[in-house]
Amino acid sequence: MTTPVQTKWIDIAPGFAGHLALPPAGHGPGLLLWQEIFGVNEHIQALTAMYALDGFVVLAPDVFWRQAPRVQLGYEGADRAQALALMQGYTATDALADIAASVAALRARPEVGGRRVGSIGYCMGGRLAYLTAATTDVDAAVAYYGGGIHGQLERAPAVRCPVQFHYAEHDDHIPLDAVARVQAALPQAEVKVYPGAMHGFNCWARASYHAPSAALAHGRSLAFLAAALHAA
Repeated sequence: MTTPVQTKWIDIAPGFAGHLALPPAGHGPGLLLWQEIFGVNEHIQALTAMYALDGFVVLAPDVFWRQAPRVQLGYEGADRAQALALMQGYTATDALADIAASVAALRARPEVGGRRVGSIGYCMGGRLAYLTAATTDVDAAVAYYGGGIHGQLERAPAVRCPVQFHYAEHDDHIPLDAVARVQAALPQAEVKVYPGAMHGFNCWARASYHAPSAALAHGRSLAFLAAALHAA
């Protein structure tokens, strides 16, 4: 069976690529989708297709391109160790450069055609989605259990677009007092906490996957992004 979503790798900048998914209509608002530390792997590529089916032109930048281009890792053992090492080698300077290049590349796509552009990310990608909102002109941002956001709240006053955060109640990396600090720094934001969920609850390939929370968060994300990006 053929799929109505067309996908391909595109160049964002010299040496820097991203996985692009086009909606069935072939055009729509843009959505940057930022990876976890495990690369633009099967799960991230599936998410690009999922959001493309919702009418977005989705681009997942390969942010580890300097260290391990197009790396795709699993969640345990040696793969996890490699993922953590790649994250440690990904500098703040590199992240900000990748964010700026990715926003510019997606806005320039003919399939976006001047429409609005948003940002969504998971884990490390959640932090990148937040930084995208704080450092560029995107029109909306969604962050799932973004590690480290509570350590970069000095950037919060620069966030001008609508933002939505999704957190797990039981997150070994992000305690609830950190979530409270994010809410206090960004009182205009939507902050959702999922009872019983753990870090990574959205990823069906992880042991921490929690289907009820993932479904509810996806619905909330879609409603939020539809209002912010699909609006005329």
